[in-house]
Amino acid sequence: MAAETSSPLGWQRYTFSIVGVQKSGTSTLSALFNAHVNIAKAPRKEIHYFDKDHVDWSATDHADYGVPRRRRVHQHMGDATPRYLAWPGALERMQRYDPGMLLMAIFRDPLDRLFSHWTMLRLRHGEAGPDWAEFTAWRPDGMPDRVPADLRGKADPERFQRASGVLRGYYGSQVRRGLSLFGREQWLFMDFTSFLADHRRHLDQGTDFLGLPRFETHPELRHLMKATGEISGTPPTGDELLELARLYQPEVAEYAALTGLPVDHWTTVRLLDGRMDADELAARYAAKAGLTPSGRR
Repeated sequence: MAAETSSPLGWQRYTFSIVGVQKSGTSTLSALFNAHVNIAKAPRKEIHYFDKDHVDWSATDHADYGVPRRRRVHQHMGDATPRYLAWPGALERMQRYDPGMLLMAIFRDPLDRLFSHWTMLRLRHGEAGPDWAEFTAWRPDGMPDRVPADLRGKADPERFQRASGVLRGYYGSQVRRGLSLFGREQWLFMDFTSFLADHRRHLDQGTDFLGLPRFETHPELRHLMKATGEISGTPPTGDELLELARLYQPEVAEYAALTGLPVDHWTTVRLLDGRMDADELAARYAAKAGLTPSGRR
């Protein structure tokens, strides 16, 4: 491989990947692990290697999936592309590349994640970004094996990305698929709320998982890539949020069973068991984004 001769220290391969989920602290998690002396910092946070559908994967030799090694002490380097977990075919491509890859995924309540995702798109694109109804319209029965034909195309490669907001909360299906491709010992699952409450404990779990010494001094927690600011658009109603919570219910149950992580504190669970009022949740979301609560029914 020609790339391996570009450094006197050889070639630094990606040995682990933070594969999900978007808007759940993956930028923060990646930055914290990059502070470890034995982890090489990747050229950028999201490499977007295995989610390229236009590549002929039967012919690629993966020669460019890495960087020249900078220091002998570097034992690991991570690709933190959070849409790998939900992107059809991405984990399968990764498994064929390296069946021994180590994988991390951090999860957030699916309704909170969905609203944060929509807010991010409206902040970035304004009126050109999808409004709530459009963003949540596509609700497939399960995880597709490939990007649907009507949602892909070179003219608009981000079309599936924009349409898959609801799909990204199908955590049970995503974890089940991931465990069918990689052994349970190759996965580290984390909860977003728990991570924010005690990031040092989770960093220790991560370094143990990677077989590295623990941080002598843990880096401070900095919440990166947080979507803040007021947006335009029509926020969800309480009825719409309750409908989505019911859609997510079996996925949340399967996720909890497969990962062993708690979900009782999640917004979706509290909404379904009556500990939270749907209209109050809708008003809270709207206020967070600087919007007037919607009266749509």
